[in-house]
Amino acid sequence: MRLEHFTPTYMVERIYDLTVEDLKARGIKTVLADLDNTLLAWNNPDGTPELKQWLQDLRDGGIELIVVSNNNTKRVEKAVKPLNVKFVSWSLKPLPRGILHVLRTHHLKRQEVIMVGDQLLTDVWAAHSAGVRSVLVQRLIESDMWQTWLNRRIEKYVKKIVFQAHPHLKWEKTLRDN
Repeated sequence: MRLEHFTPTYMVERIYDLTVEDLKARGIKTVLADLDNTLLAWNNPDGTPELKQWLQDLRDGGIELIVVSNNNTKRVEKAVKPLNVKFVSWSLKPLPRGILHVLRTHHLKRQEVIMVGDQLLTDVWAAHSAGVRSVLVQRLIESDMWQTWLNRRIEKYVKKIVFQAHPHLKWEKTLRDN
């Protein structure tokens, strides 16, 4: 395991800051997104008007969004059904299983896909293991589902090491190539 597995390609404050223009400029045709605390606050399953506008902007721009979540099918389906987006559940991140499944079943090229998530130890690691670029976002709310607690504790130390090794990494309002 190398430090690069945990080093995000990009760091953007919120998933909603990803614009169609920035994504297209980097050849992105499909955005893969974690669900809880990335796309939706885990305690707000209905989403926000900002989320709905962002999804419409992606659709208008010809960019597809697919949720890649470690949650069970029932939980993910309930969350994304009102948003009308495809999903993969039980993705087993940090394993690349869910991402590779999307690449294979949707006939996507790695360079046309980007994975967005709020955790280095699951989302970023899975993205790099699958050979796709990653975007680390700040979590939408400070609290998490109980299952995420231990991961956040470990991630705190990993982030410190990653940020010391890569001082250029900073939270941005847009995708910025380093």
